[in-house]
Amino acid sequence: MKLVQQIFAAATFAFAAAGASAQTEAPDALIKRISTDVIETAKADKEIQAGNQQRVMSLVETKILPHVDFQRMTALAAGRFWRQATPAQQQQLAAEFKTLLIFTYSGALAQIKNETVEFKPLRADPADQEVEVRSQVNVTRGEPIQLNYRLAKSGTGWKIFDINVLGAWLVETYKGTFAAEINKSGIDGLIKALAERNKKLAKQPIKAAK
Repeated sequence: MKLVQQIFAAATFAFAAAGASAQTEAPDALIKRISTDVIETAKADKEIQAGNQQRVMSLVETKILPHVDFQRMTALAAGRFWRQATPAQQQQLAAEFKTLLIFTYSGALAQIKNETVEFKPLRADPADQEVEVRSQVNVTRGEPIQLNYRLAKSGTGWKIFDINVLGAWLVETYKGTFAAEINKSGIDGLIKALAERNKKLAKQPIKAAK
């Protein structure tokens, strides 16, 4: 589980971008440049390595969140139930899902030690509005881990809406969980379940790297 958290952390580091250049930079070049920058920052920051919650959360919120399409990610995870939700429910669900991922990424961020990311050639046409960027995470022990991203072009640059780790897409992983909870207690039940989980995570300290 710890290794998976580390891999998700490496994935989310690629979500950051630098100002207006993000609007014109190729998606693979963008992810490669920023992921390298943020991973090195995390490795060098003693407060992050020590598990400083404020420091870790700040890095996630400023470097990662602006470049993730949480609305689309949540809609895909909710599947057909998304269209059945009211605008207010959609907003609440996206907010809770976003918070859950923030806690997940923050916990993983403090665990980064010696991982490096290697990128594969981009297989896409310049006119494509959606692309998949493929990479692998090289770990100290064990085989490299497959790590792919799905990005869509928007008016403000490329946005990531799904990640594949160890052969499993993030959206598909949550889709089953969301459907089970909605079938049991409705959309409001899913929102409540996510909110309760987030409250528990908020009380847990971020674990430092060892």
